[in-house]
Amino acid sequence: MSPRNGGKPIVIIGGGLAGGNAAATLRNEGFRGRVVLIGREPGIPFGRPPLSKTYLRSEEDLDGWYVRPADWYAKHDVERLVESSVVAVDPAAHNVVLDSGLQIEYQKVLIATGGRNRRLEVPGAELPGIHQLRTVAECDAIKREAVAGRHAIVVGMGFIGCEVAASLTQLGVRVTAAFPESVPLERVLGEEVGAVIGAFHRANGVELLPESRINAFEGTERLEAAVTANGDRVPCDFAVVGIGIEPDVPTFASTVAQENGVLVDELCRASAADVYAAGDVANHLHPVFGRVRVEHFNNGEKMGRAAARSMLGFTSPYDYIHSFWSDQYDHKLEYVGHTTNWDEFVIRGSLKDGRLIGFYLLEGLMQAAVGLDRGGDPELDTDSEMAACARLVGMRARPPGGQLADERVELWSLAQ
Repeated sequence: MSPRNGGKPIVIIGGGLAGGNAAATLRNEGFRGRVVLIGREPGIPFGRPPLSKTYLRSEEDLDGWYVRPADWYAKHDVERLVESSVVAVDPAAHNVVLDSGLQIEYQKVLIATGGRNRRLEVPGAELPGIHQLRTVAECDAIKREAVAGRHAIVVGMGFIGCEVAASLTQLGVRVTAAFPESVPLERVLGEEVGAVIGAFHRANGVELLPESRINAFEGTERLEAAVTANGDRVPCDFAVVGIGIEPDVPTFASTVAQENGVLVDELCRASAADVYAAGDVANHLHPVFGRVRVEHFNNGEKMGRAAARSMLGFTSPYDYIHSFWSDQYDHKLEYVGHTTNWDEFVIRGSLKDGRLIGFYLLEGLMQAAVGLDRGGDPELDTDSEMAACARLVGMRARPPGGQLADERVELWSLAQ
């Protein structure tokens, strides 16, 4: 396969994890043409997981999370346009228009714009002291608030909410968490595992307000309290709102199919010629899971690489068996697969002890598995129980529930 050398560049819209990995992969695969990387944020592409964990707690800087070191881009002739936004993409004309008015013609374009935080549209939501978390600047603002002895309210107990609640607690901040579900992470992990996660937080002093929605924030010059839908008033010094993201899709001058993001096929190709998408913004066709949009680190990293290879003419489908992890206090959660619907949940280990592997089955088909303080990282430990779970999901296995639950049965024996 000979890389193209044409004068028109490959343009990557989005300077985050997916975009950075795409740029690096283009060069790694021998592409010698122009590469233009356009990003809204001032820094270089990096992975965001530390923003809710070690970086928020000032235990780690971001150097180890950079896709490539700062000087790599110039050394490899990757043109970076920072603090820039694309306001329009015209697939027919093969050009993009930036907020500065600059127009760039492209040979291929990758949409890797990620997501934007959902806003909590309630009275008082613009008061100083109310924060969201996605960028380094937003994390730094929360760090300045996170002084021991202060009181924070965390709105939403998905992964960001859970990790922020844990980090703030570890910094000595008193935390109240309000969320609409009955337990944390219920939508992703189910009620049983969510209850275990909730117990971890309560054991560390977090006050949980399940089935609670915030109807308003109150304060004069800055936030002083949050008011729930049932009228409870929660005094607080600051708030962190983590109620999910939505795909950040640029305006297209001609039709590109969209539904919960940019629709792409198994090669990351959108419906318009020479348009590709990867990462949080991409609703991709997966050979195992069907059509899914996945917002986790591992997907951004791997799908950015896959899209770059597709733009160079490679024909291998993007078939990564999705996985993610979460660190909360001294607990480690690992997850492989993808599902929002299951009719059987099988446990190996103990919910009471909080150390288990749980298997999500639908009509006997293994859809996903979660490991809690057990199982190992499927990315780093390829012999681990979670790696065996990934194999079972990928091969669309129907293992008997009794064998999944039985500690005497090696999971790898079921994955042969």
